[in-house]
Amino acid sequence: MAPRPARPARTARTAALTALLLAAGAACGGHEDKAAPTAEVAQQTPARDRVGTLSVHTPQGPRACTASVVHSPGRNLLVTAAHCVQSHSVGLLDGLVFTPGYRNGYSPYGSWPVKSITVDPRWAEDADPEYDVAFVTVGGTDGRQVEDAVGGNPIATGKGFGLAVSVTGYPNESDEPITCSVQTRSQSPTQERFDCGGYTDGTSGSPWVTADGTVIGVIGGFQGGGDNPDTSYSVAFDQRVSDLYRQATA
Repeated sequence: MAPRPARPARTARTAALTALLLAAGAACGGHEDKAAPTAEVAQQTPARDRVGTLSVHTPQGPRACTASVVHSPGRNLLVTAAHCVQSHSVGLLDGLVFTPGYRNGYSPYGSWPVKSITVDPRWAEDADPEYDVAFVTVGGTDGRQVEDAVGGNPIATGKGFGLAVSVTGYPNESDEPITCSVQTRSQSPTQERFDCGGYTDGTSGSPWVTADGTVIGVIGGFQGGGDNPDTSYSVAFDQRVSDLYRQATA
């Protein structure tokens, strides 16, 4: 069973930041009567290359979480879990870079520095798990935006539960992403879940992508994404997320 991560936080000292990140970004909670499937190593595809690592300063730096590129007017937007990028006790996490498609030390599209982070005020004030979603803008590289390099998935809201999704993310102990094809279920009217093993520390923020390529969730929310690696949670993408997206792209 994976331990629950401490939420990462901003700090002026790299050593302290590293210590926080080494505990950051897990997924999954709850127990099922029958065994859940287990995630497999994700084969590289253009769509999966929109998913990448959030790490400190360099692709090989301490890992925070997983994030993915979503379509936006500025072509520079990521979605992840709010607890990946802000701690209520300390603040926003500094020095993050996003590396899409990272595998085995190789960064096929380079790294993109995080420039700004948008979270709901209710997350910033109280770390309310009902608002554990963040949008992150990244700076351009060599005259291009990240969406120009890898494309971006649209955000979808109000889709309900019982949807087939694939979830790709980066466990901290692996240099390759994992993936699982699963069905979403209702955890509560405002939280959703899926059951698949292997989503350990580092996979918070992993996108839940439907067959038509839309993102309807990210690992986070209830129990910070979950307290064991067999069941993962997300805030249900609804008006809360629509409002946050509009704020991030205004």
